Amino acid sequence: MSATGIEDSGHDREWADGLAGPCGPAVDMRLLPALDALLQEGSVTGAAERLALSPPAMSRALSKIRRALGDPVLVRAGRGLVPTPRALELQPKVRALMREAESLLTPSRQEDLTRVDRTLTIVADEAYAAVLAPVLLNRASAQVPLARFTFTVQNSHGSTPLREGAVDIEVGIIDEPSPELRIEPLFDDRFVGVARAGHPLLDGAVTAEAFASVRHISVSRKGRMTGPIDAALHARGLSRDVVAAVPSYGEALLMIPAGDFVTAMPRSLAGSARGAVGVEVFDLPVETEPISICQAWHPRHDTEPVHLWLRQAVRAALTRQTPGGPAVRGGSGDPGERAADRTVEQQTDD
Repeated sequence: MSATGIEDSGHDREWADGLAGPCGPAVDMRLLPALDALLQEGSVTGAAERLALSPPAMSRALSKIRRALGDPVLVRAGRGLVPTPRALELQPKVRALMREAESLLTPSRQEDLTRVDRTLTIVADEAYAAVLAPVLLNRASAQVPLARFTFTVQNSHGSTPLREGAVDIEVGIIDEPSPELRIEPLFDDRFVGVARAGHPLLDGAVTAEAFASVRHISVSRKGRMTGPIDAALHARGLSRDVVAAVPSYGEALLMIPAGDFVTAMPRSLAGSARGAVGVEVFDLPVETEPISICQAWHPRHDTEPVHLWLRQAVRAALTRQTPGGPAVRGGSGDPGERAADRTVEQQTDD
């Protein structure tokens, strides 16, 4: 195998014969290493040795270069060869092209994140964005000062924006994982209920019957009204009254204080719910499967330094959240023990 990646002997004639495009002969980029070697060595034999080709193969390459340039490139002077004026003019340009090509095929050096000037786009529910934004902005100010961040809510297009490069990362419940994406679980969570302070549901123990009897707001970016919570209620012969479906937890929280509605959200986000005026958090009276909070990205970003930084920052921001969240009303036993023993699924399919 030669330094050009083309085998010698039987294949070196093909290497020197060039390529043909659909409209006739095309520029053979493989001649650039040959021209570079010839100009540096000033000898067909020396250039052949440099590229691990046979002298006849290099001679054929020189013939093709001469035809392409309309110039002899190297001419005999005594016992050696000397470059023509045209060759001398080309030599620094050819060397620069070769250096650039070599750098493209060399593992990149560590990128200086302080010089990275780009916008990072993060898809996340409003509630997760509220958790992530302060951490990312504070870290970036010291580590990636020129970076800008765009937070956008989840939509119904699934993984398409990630695949197309319109989004850098998605954070939250990845309910329809694509084999084309990288998905990293951050922590397991469960769902809890949220209602306005003073809601009649909270006057006593929150039973499945009482829970099913009130009006519910579903959170689903696809507008679905039913999900795992409905399946759990159905198993008890119950059904709930879902009066609206909204695409984000933030929107649901805005609606809760305005009426006798209830909704469900990941317990890790319940802290922001408790911070909302007139809102209380309670344990759901039904059980489903655990949910996994993840970050997802396209493999094209696997080794990109700024993207590595972004994923690490997201990981740090969310894993430092207490998955158990704040204390909640209702249920029996210690809330911490219940968090370990029981997790509750999202009430709808995203």
